[in-house]
Amino acid sequence: MTSFALHFLRHGAPATPGLLLGRTDMAPTAAGIAACAAQAAGLAVETLISSNLCRARDAATLIGAAAGLPVVSDPRWRELDFGDWDGRPGSAIDAEALGRFWSDPDAHPPPGGEPWSALVGRVSAALADLAPRPTLIVTHGGAIRAALHRLCGFDQRQLWSFDLPYAVLVSLQVWPGESPHAQLVAIRP
Repeated sequence: MTSFALHFLRHGAPATPGLLLGRTDMAPTAAGIAACAAQAAGLAVETLISSNLCRARDAATLIGAAAGLPVVSDPRWRELDFGDWDGRPGSAIDAEALGRFWSDPDAHPPPGGEPWSALVGRVSAALADLAPRPTLIVTHGGAIRAALHRLCGFDQRQLWSFDLPYAVLVSLQVWPGESPHAQLVAIRP
């Protein structure tokens, strides 16, 4: 089966950095949008997909206009829902509870939030719906990690070792099918 290029672009810096932003729809900075556009410049893609949150969607809109591509908005590419912690700095959250979450986000999701497996499930469904053609997805750090888990088989400990700063570009070569798999090609901060 023929493989295809799949690129993930993390949204640019939000207006207020340092917060746990899941469902909170905080606007990105102009510099953050510009950093995303610079990362995407020259990518040969046929499909452009974005999380429906503005911190990803605003960059995708600019990228789409420059490339002459429509943006497909898909809420399955949203960040993990941090529930009661959403929109708060890590320093405002009980350190032990936050530590349990980071060590096992499925067993210890944020209060009122989404377990890791739910994020993996919706990202896996979104991946299954992709057409096998060069694609750019503008999304969030958690969704990128979930995709790497699904496509490359990285376990949770390995996923947290990846530094995925704002506007990072992660490129894969994907072999679709019943059990899709991918090769990590590059991470470009």
